[in-house]
Amino acid sequence: MGTGALGRAELLLTLEQHLPSWQEEDVDRPMASLASDLASEMLLTPWGEQVKYEAFLAWLFKAKASLAPSGSFKVALFSSAPYDKAWFDKTNQDLAMGIEFRYFEEQLTLETTKLASGCDAVCTFVNDYAGAEVVEKLSQAGVRLIALRCAGFDRVDLEAAQKNGVTVARVPAYSPYAVGEHAVALLLSLNRHIARAYRNSRMGNFKLAGLLGQDLAGKRVGIIGTGLIGSIAARVLKKGFDCEVVAYDVFENPKIKNPEPEGLGIPYMDLDALLASCDFISLHAPLLPTTKHMINEERLKIMKKGIMIVNTSRGGLIDTNALIKGLRQGIIAGAALDVVEGEAPYFFRDHSGSCITDPNIALLLRMPNVILTPHLAFFTREPSKNETGRVREWGTGKAISHGSYLNPGKIGKHFTFVLIVVYWEIPTQLLKDRFLLPFQRQEKERPEATGIILVA
Repeated sequence: MGTGALGRAELLLTLEQHLPSWQEEDVDRPMASLASDLASEMLLTPWGEQVKYEAFLAWLFKAKASLAPSGSFKVALFSSAPYDKAWFDKTNQDLAMGIEFRYFEEQLTLETTKLASGCDAVCTFVNDYAGAEVVEKLSQAGVRLIALRCAGFDRVDLEAAQKNGVTVARVPAYSPYAVGEHAVALLLSLNRHIARAYRNSRMGNFKLAGLLGQDLAGKRVGIIGTGLIGSIAARVLKKGFDCEVVAYDVFENPKIKNPEPEGLGIPYMDLDALLASCDFISLHAPLLPTTKHMINEERLKIMKKGIMIVNTSRGGLIDTNALIKGLRQGIIAGAALDVVEGEAPYFFRDHSGSCITDPNIALLLRMPNVILTPHLAFFTREPSKNETGRVREWGTGKAISHGSYLNPGKIGKHFTFVLIVVYWEIPTQLLKDRFLLPFQRQEKERPEATGIILVA
């Protein structure tokens, strides 16, 4: 499909303004080739630069017909909640997209794949499972796209998807502010025993015993993972609470490392050195084979005694058995967790009338120095409210309001439909090994678009 009928003038204007190396004849190239090279060009964009790519989205947004030539596009949405239906339906109607959403409260499992029969795509959430057998069943049912309304893709078998010709899409982040702020809120609540004090007060116990906290000012806080979310948490803690912030990441973010005013002037450290010297740590890393159980029993031995741990990323970053051991031994003074290993059967559902059968989760819930929230760090009004307005503007061909530009990290959870019609291909193995987002790539090589991970 050529691009002549898909906003050629708009695309050309954007290419001329923001990618000077592009020539007018590039606009007439086939859509797949152009989209792939656009991805490669965007991958070379320096970290943190606000790129005006709303025109790319406006152009690619009109390319839905390339995925569903018949004009009918059906999506089975799993782990659906009422707010999902409200936002998907509203935006679908406002933009006259013509997508047929089918909503299911059930999680995606091997047993529930039959619900996707006749659909072009499935839309999944953080605890839905798309292993090899599930992907194969979906492919047999005619599904060509798995669109995750979450950032992590650790529960999707990418090789199986590639083998079965199923495209996988994800949202690089919800609102980085929402998650970063929640991490700071958990740290504050943990340090000052807010949850325990609240429970005591409700029971008429107004004693201060067991509620002694410490000043954050001057304390060393380690940020593990300095992408969009980690960077926000780091800024809040350094600028807002006068903490001594240090960082660890396999890729050093100039916005973190560079001296002010270009950056935050936060030094990077080896992970073990960070754990040995920090009073608090906050985890903001993806779950990969290389990061699974990065907080483990071996690292308990080097942690600073009395350390407090916050995790708003993925439960699998922490070996829960080691965490419990550290809490019992007093090595870890407290843990505030928005995510936890084994959460899938429980989170996003009401289990108040039944028993928690996972022994580790049940134990963590009973420990006075543990705060557990149900994977809600992303859950704020702003991603849905603000980004819906911006999508509406794209759909009508208007410029983004108030002179602002869409930040890829602020794509809301209801935004998965954009992934259905807007995509750039980048190598599967590259993402799997390094978890590189489009604006985080520093290498100079130009990757070939041979993978199946599609990033909006």
